[in-house]
Amino acid sequence: MNTTLTNTLENGGKPSDKGFLAYIRRMNRLFLCTVIVPTLLSILYFGFIASDVYISESRFIVRSPDRQSASPLGIIFKETGFSSEQDDSYTVQDFMLSRDALKSLDYKLGVRKIFASNNVDIFSRFAGLDWDDSFEALHIYYQDKVSIEIETVSSISTLTVRSFSAEDAFRMNQLLLEMGEALVNQLNELGRQDMIRFAQGEVRNAEKKAKEAALALSAYRNQKGVIDPEGEASIHFEHIAKMQDELISSQALLMQLQAFAKNNPQIPSLQVKTKNLRHEIEIETARVAGGNRSLANKAAEYQRLALEREFANTQLGSVLASLEQARNEAQRKQLYLERIVQPNKPDMAMEPRRIRGIFATFLLSLISWSILTMLIAGVKEHQD
Repeated sequence: MNTTLTNTLENGGKPSDKGFLAYIRRMNRLFLCTVIVPTLLSILYFGFIASDVYISESRFIVRSPDRQSASPLGIIFKETGFSSEQDDSYTVQDFMLSRDALKSLDYKLGVRKIFASNNVDIFSRFAGLDWDDSFEALHIYYQDKVSIEIETVSSISTLTVRSFSAEDAFRMNQLLLEMGEALVNQLNELGRQDMIRFAQGEVRNAEKKAKEAALALSAYRNQKGVIDPEGEASIHFEHIAKMQDELISSQALLMQLQAFAKNNPQIPSLQVKTKNLRHEIEIETARVAGGNRSLANKAAEYQRLALEREFANTQLGSVLASLEQARNEAQRKQLYLERIVQPNKPDMAMEPRRIRGIFATFLLSLISWSILTMLIAGVKEHQD
């Protein structure tokens, strides 16, 4: 200390070069390397090198008019006839972060040139230090600049885009929302086509079955020579009933004549008439319920074919109604992407947070210096 003071006095009150160098040598080199240098570098980077980052934010929700939601916000949407669809929100999220979305952005906006611009500092720009300008590397870099968060309760998605100019961040956010809306419209169109295609297939199958049932019934009628066995049987039954009534009357009259006027000339004719009536009744009865060619035998198969035709026609009417309903459903959207907050065009850079970055570097450096100091002291004490 006296030597330093003497040197200072000899130099007119100013510390000599040798004294200053000696003072530097006496400083804790570990503190210099772990605290002073990193802090100075952070001041240099955050103060003069780091590029401004602008953040554009928007919010949207994917909704369906058919399904229910149990959340408080979903109850509000339910009153307007809509409910949130979280699964479809994840679909939109995956698409916005996908390679397809990045390709579209690069084609329309040139995001590769935006992120790799020489106006961006080398530590933040794309392919700045590693020189890897492949599309896979760009996709990894893109996922660091675009993020989507979905609230589990309300299913509201927040889209955040970071870029090095306010205009680029705004345009990227807006274009991503437009692509999300196009994806939802595409999902609606695919759903409509699948719904109508399925209903039309069911109609074709039902029409085929109805046609086959009608042809089978027609072939059976032609083969058996009948139109409606039950209807024809009822006509035959009525005819048999009339002949039986006439037979009963003829037999009664014949018995009276035979009892009281045996020589009456009407008796032979009545006998012939009753005999003919019995024969006709037997023939008609055989047609209705006797043998394999009877109407009763034909009625069972006819009823089966008629029931098949009726069932096929009923099924055809049902699927035609389903097709009409599917077409009506296809006229309205099944999913909606509604913008709750439009993309904002930032008027100031939100990142990097320079003071916080410098303070965090200093704090971490100080912690590192403390840990290393204790470790070195422990090693020296162990050696002693």
